Amino acid sequence: MCNFNYNIVTDRLIIRPYIKGDFSNWLTQFNNRLPSQHKYDDGKIDMSICTKEWFGELLNNQQQMALDDKVYVFGIFRIEDNAHLGAIDFSTIMRDDFQWARLGYTIHNQFWRQGFGKEAVKAAIILAFNKLNFHRIEAHINLDNTPSIKLAESVGMQFECIRKGFIYEFDEWTDNLIYYINSK
Repeated sequence: MCNFNYNIVTDRLIIRPYIKGDFSNWLTQFNNRLPSQHKYDDGKIDMSICTKEWFGELLNNQQQMALDDKVYVFGIFRIEDNAHLGAIDFSTIMRDDFQWARLGYTIHNQFWRQGFGKEAVKAAIILAFNKLNFHRIEAHINLDNTPSIKLAESVGMQFECIRKGFIYEFDEWTDNLIYYINSK
């Protein structure tokens, strides 16, 4: 399905682009999510529109965004049982002389506090530097999102600044902490 066949394997995880065969596993893990644990956790989500056809279109859109060098989306899968744990994405902010991207990450809340987020993000950053050829990766984090801050710091990202009124969410322009890491 994808022309960017970038996979990375860690001790416990495989991080790779989604394939159509992932649908049942993907849907099962979304349906197994626990109720929301905090403000930035969606918890259980209504997945009723998510048919195989819908998933196929989602993957087609993801592939096109990757081909256009806009967004790269990777599923996170546990090696031992292939369970879908979450996703990581890199959105190109600017290429040219910058080679700059934004990092997004999510782990289904039923898999929290097992180190999967740290393991996946650390590996995905290497993939972003070595395969996607980014030089700078940023995480844009809400000021009070302590779990995300701890994850960014645990993989070696450094706090740079607070961008005021940076992202429109919750019906207002919100401030974000900017964490970054550069390739060596």
